[in-house]
Amino acid sequence: MKILFISALVCIGYCSKAQVKGNDVTTPLHLLQPEYKVPYGAPSVDNVKKVLKKVFNYLDAVTPAQFIDKRTQSVITDLSKIDTNTVFKTADFRLTSYEWGVTYAGMLSAGEATGDTAYTHYTKERLHFLADAWPAFTKLYQQYPKNSNPLRQPVAPHALDDGGAVCAAMIKTLRVNGHSNLRPLIDHLVDYIANKEFRFKDGTLARNRPQKNTLWLDDMFMGIPALAQMGKLTGDQKYFNDAVKQVLQYSERMFNKNLGVYMHGWVEEMTVHPEFHWARANGWAMMAMTELLDVLPETHPKRKQVIEQLQAQIKGIASYQSGEGFWHQLVDRTDSYMETSATAIYAYCIARAINKGWIDAKAYSPVCMLAWNAVATKVNDKGQVEGTCVGTGMAFDPAFYYYRPVNIYAAHGYGPVLLAGAEILNLLHNFSFEINDSSLQLKSKN
Repeated sequence: MKILFISALVCIGYCSKAQVKGNDVTTPLHLLQPEYKVPYGAPSVDNVKKVLKKVFNYLDAVTPAQFIDKRTQSVITDLSKIDTNTVFKTADFRLTSYEWGVTYAGMLSAGEATGDTAYTHYTKERLHFLADAWPAFTKLYQQYPKNSNPLRQPVAPHALDDGGAVCAAMIKTLRVNGHSNLRPLIDHLVDYIANKEFRFKDGTLARNRPQKNTLWLDDMFMGIPALAQMGKLTGDQKYFNDAVKQVLQYSERMFNKNLGVYMHGWVEEMTVHPEFHWARANGWAMMAMTELLDVLPETHPKRKQVIEQLQAQIKGIASYQSGEGFWHQLVDRTDSYMETSATAIYAYCIARAINKGWIDAKAYSPVCMLAWNAVATKVNDKGQVEGTCVGTGMAFDPAFYYYRPVNIYAAHGYGPVLLAGAEILNLLHNFSFEINDSSLQLKSKN
């Protein structure tokens, strides 16, 4: 018996490289190793940490928290000396962008999941740097409103993109660190989101581009997490109620119940609403609900509705995952390219929902594990994230989405990778996995 078992193992190892001679009687064909395009199975904790560290090392090196004089290139440390020639020190990414709001949140999650304070310090250092500089640049903007201002987004927000994601990260940081200088800027940004951003008559956050009275699915994320975090920070139910209202009113207009996914854009005056199910926008919607449920009180009367909406979207999104673990740029169009940032967002949200008990761990753990394994292949040796779609407007034709470029400097990929890796680490801590008859399965406790 031992000889037969050893022979079978030798055969299995060899069969992955060459066609086996024999048949299912003489050879255990079901044990042959498939030639997967991405690693299959549960990743190791060490490997996940290595991927996160590569991303961290790259971002820490290329996003300095400094101002310089653009004429002399000298570093400015005295904020009383800033003027219209003051700019950020040259960096690969913008410290005030909504994408970097996601990155700040990802760094906090990675620090919590790994126990490595370097991640947490990254966010604290940069957000405190921005908050400390904000009053001086506000005065500068008031003096020279038409001049370039490196802090224009937090100083004078014109859209949800300018402050929502960064504000949510600031509130999370305030709750971790209690740095008092963050609160005035938080209040300023929340005031814009809650009271100044354009809305429909029913209160739904909206835009007037590219058409009047337009909903962008992206705005679920640009507004909801900040409102939810403010509810957690202040205990004021109005913020929770507004956040929940956004989820339900966006979903009523934009969620396709038959397909289980959201359309990207919706225009109030249109009699027909063309549906393009852009992957990253679906990710923003999923992340908005995830972030909301993280802090929404268990007693909130509409919490169950939000959970059910998240469950419906996860069920729909999971059905479109490719065999390589990625999702396509348009999730239901397999001839569109496979995209990294959306895949990372789904990996994070699905893993988070499992860890929180909102969805079935047995059904969905393999989905987010496969997604993480795919994403990890897109982190290169420098720690850059490859395969991420650049910033994208909203359109009503397929070519627009099919031909959006990808770029390592598309900032949208980095925060989701950090969030996904951190949540996969939590999943590996909370559950055990095994390969059972060649497939990844949640290990039974019995």
